[in-house]
Formats: sequence, structure tokens, C-alpha cells
Amino acid sequence: MYASSNWLSFCHADAPGRVGAVHTGSADRPQAAMPVTAVESMGNSFYQWHELLTARGLPSPGPRGLMAGQHWGYHTELLHDPALSHDEAAAALLPELRKLAADPATRELTGAKGQDPVPCLAMYLGDRTVGAFQRAGVTAPPVLLQLEAWIPVPDGGWEGYLDSLGYKRSVRVRRDRRRFEEAGYRVEHLTLDECCAEAGHLLACTQRRYGHAADAKVLTESFEDQARAMRGRTEVFLARTAEGRPIGFCLYYVWGDSLYLRAAGFDYEALAGAAEYFNVVYYLPLEHASERGVRRVHAGIEASEAKALRGGQLHGLWLLDLGEDSVLNGWDEQVAAANARTLRTLVGDSKTVAGALADPALADLL
Repeated sequence: MYASSNWLSFCHADAPGRVGAVHTGSADRPQAAMPVTAVESMGNSFYQWHELLTARGLPSPGPRGLMAGQHWGYHTELLHDPALSHDEAAAALLPELRKLAADPATRELTGAKGQDPVPCLAMYLGDRTVGAFQRAGVTAPPVLLQLEAWIPVPDGGWEGYLDSLGYKRSVRVRRDRRRFEEAGYRVEHLTLDECCAEAGHLLACTQRRYGHAADAKVLTESFEDQARAMRGRTEVFLARTAEGRPIGFCLYYVWGDSLYLRAAGFDYEALAGAAEYFNVVYYLPLEHASERGVRRVHAGIEASEAKALRGGQLHGLWLLDLGEDSVLNGWDEQVAAANARTLRTLVGDSKTVAGALADPALADLL
């Protein structure tokens, strides 16, 4: 979904002329493809690789360059024709990415000085794609950025999901659902263009709660851009009080066999303390997913324990320098130590999070 033309159109509206894709094969029959972004500066701190590397005590190629990936979504996918393996697609794309990093037009877009290729880094790659690029010839060690959660949707609908959680966790979910229903909220299933203003207001409330400056009008306009770019594929659960006051929303996309949770916000002053967050963001989409044949829910980054308690399996998301002369070459031991520190911070003292780690590479770091 985050590599779709729809989503990249939304990213392009936010950064005109800087977002596109690299592909192999012909334009009408591409064989392998990956989103790219020319980075001169990055407003989204989760994508500021220079700050992320230096904060870990690692060398950085500087803040400008070519990013394999898009600057919203925190999940970068390598797409390819089914006739190609993932390794073959990575091997075909790597020289094309490096060629684009050496293009004078890319250097001009990034504002880089000199004549050398600009840095070429991929962000928020999964373990499988990291391995494919390494086997294709990338020599820099991968740097752990975040954990993302995928929640499997088992057979048997909602009851099947509850059974998959085990007795204690299913009791908690049933209690949360009962409290939400008893609170008397009215839940509407809408498209984003039907509720951009409410979504902008509620997201601004959430951002302010956590100390971030937020302008509801700017967020509303961003949602309007997203609704236009996604062309009717947006879906929203919007919860209101009995009097009609909006108290919470969750924006998501169903794409293929997956449901992608995208954004959520709440008016905390109006909540009744009835597990509104978990109901609107997890339970309603999960119940809906099971009715539509969806096999997994992408719950994204952050709040790993809450997601693990609700069946989430946690996977690593990595930064990988794709350049031939990466500043991280030869820093394998230091990167491994930094990755272990990052993972310990992300896991904390939670046995639930540690138990939900799904990648062998992560388990080796603990």
C-alpha cells in the first residue's frame, strides 16, 4: 500500500518533484520497483537519518541525499513481478538506485555540493529486503530504527481472533468491548472525505496531548489531500457521543489481504474512560477485517506493548546505506552494539514485547 501510486501521489503533493520510483523493465511492464525521495531537508523527524545515526554514535553521510522509500508510512517495500525472486529484484534495482544517486539532477534536487554521487540510503526496510540487498552486494551493516507490528487475523471471525489471544488476554478485550458499548457511543463507518474536519480536529487534540504543536486546519487540509490521492480507498471509524460530539477516529486502508492502520486521534476531555482508544483503533478494525477476508493488520510503529497484548507480532525496521562507499563500512561491531541498545530501549522491561519479537535477528540482539 505504501508503495502504491495512490500513496506516492499523496507524498508527491507534500513534496512536489521529489517523490517517485525507480524501476527495471519497461515503463508499461516494470519488473521490479521501489519508491524514492530526493531529500534536501526532512520535516518528519522519524526520517531524518543524519540525526538518527548521530544519536546512536554512528557516522553519517550528512542530511541530504537519495532515500529509497517514501517520507510517510514507516514501511518501505520492494515490489517485483512474481517471476522474479526478492533477491533477483534487489540485485536488479541496486545499480539503478546507485545510478540515480550519481545523476546530476538528483544532486541538484538535494542541494548537494561537488560532483560525487549523493548518499543513497533506504529507510524502514524489513528484514527480508535488508537481506536481499546485502546478498546483492551492499556492504554496510543495517541500523535498527523501530519495531513494527503485524496482527494476524485468524479464521473464525471475531471469536477466532479472541481465541488466538488466549484466555487472559481475551477476557481483557471482552471487558474493553463491553465498557465501550455501555458508554453509549455511536460509531460511523465513513470515507475520509466525509470527515476530514473531524479527523483533523481529533488528531490535533492527540498531538497537543503529547506536547506537539498542532494546527487542526493544516491537518484537515492534509487529510483532504490524502483523500484525493487515495481515490475512494480511505475508510474511517468515527465515534461520537450520543449527543453527536466526535470523540475518536481511526483511518485505515484495506489493500490486498492486509488492513493498514494509518492515523487516529481522540478528544480526551470528552472520553468516558471506556477503553475508547483500543476499541476504535484495534477492535473495530480487527472485527471488520475478519468479515472481509483480510489476513493481517499492519499496526505500524510505536506502542509495541499494547499491540503485542492484542496479538501483534513485532518485526524490525532498518536503515541500510546502499552506497558503494558507505561511511558505515567497517563499523559492524559499533552498529551491532548500537542496534542492541536501540532494541533494549524499545523492549524496555516488557516480557510481552520481548516475547512478540518475530525476527531471529532481533532475538539475537537481546
